[in-house]
Amino acid sequence: MSKTHKTIWAAGGVLWRPRDNDGVEIGVIHRPRYDDWTLPKGKLEADETLVMTAAREIGEETGYRVRLGRHLRDVAYDISSGRKRVRYWSAQAADGEFVENHEVDTMEWLGVEAADRLLSYSQDRRVLREFTRLPADLDTLLLVRHAKAGSRSRYRGDDRLRPLDAEGHAQAHALAVMLPAFGANEVHSADRTRCEQTVAPTAEALGVPIITEPTLSEEMYRDDPVAAQRRIVALAADSGAVVRAVCSQGKVIPPLLEWWATQDGVSLPPARNRKASVWVIPTHQGKLVAADHIDSPLPQHDRE
Repeated sequence: MSKTHKTIWAAGGVLWRPRDNDGVEIGVIHRPRYDDWTLPKGKLEADETLVMTAAREIGEETGYRVRLGRHLRDVAYDISSGRKRVRYWSAQAADGEFVENHEVDTMEWLGVEAADRLLSYSQDRRVLREFTRLPADLDTLLLVRHAKAGSRSRYRGDDRLRPLDAEGHAQAHALAVMLPAFGANEVHSADRTRCEQTVAPTAEALGVPIITEPTLSEEMYRDDPVAAQRRIVALAADSGAVVRAVCSQGKVIPPLLEWWATQDGVSLPPARNRKASVWVIPTHQGKLVAADHIDSPLPQHDRE
């Protein structure tokens, strides 16, 4: 009988900060238990998404609160209890300081080349090299499909006012945890009740208003897709410290992203574009440079 290999999920990141003169520094940690130098990461807990795990584990091991950016890569390797798979993001240090803890006794801030030399594992070096493939200080746009709102055919009334159902409200509250992990600090929504309700908990948590985006509704997109294309590029361009979470609909997001990716020469990863899914869209100087898809903000539903 063949042995079943359990997948143990973990998440972490390339912790970075700008250098005073130029470039970036990378945070590399030393674990006395293994006597190794590695990137911060840790195991997924039962009630977490991988995004939550990455932010929590980096914070616990390094003392730094982070703003996640683009997905870098997944790494998989065998351990005694099964197959371990680790998902890594770019993670900019926001604030904090290192304090020795039960897992990490030393942390070094190093230039990229020095960090590459110090890291103990080839898979960590591959993650770091993916990080360096694009500039570190990318702008980020978060494009959200509205959460579940029940059946359109069963709703009696103006479909523009169709609200979220119970599962949709649960998804919306989960988004209020996920989106701030990527630094969301501004909230936009197509002028549909289900879209506005999807990002309402996020806006409330951040203490910001919801900015209405009429051009990003399905009806407006059908009538004038160019207006939506211009608007989404404007929202993404030169945002700097502003990270916009933008909620739209299922007949807008896939064609809008296909247009954008084709225009800027980016290949989109496979995506089912389910309700409450999120596209993390890094841009540089107004150009789309990558696109990462998170299938769900709910634990147990965000990974393949």
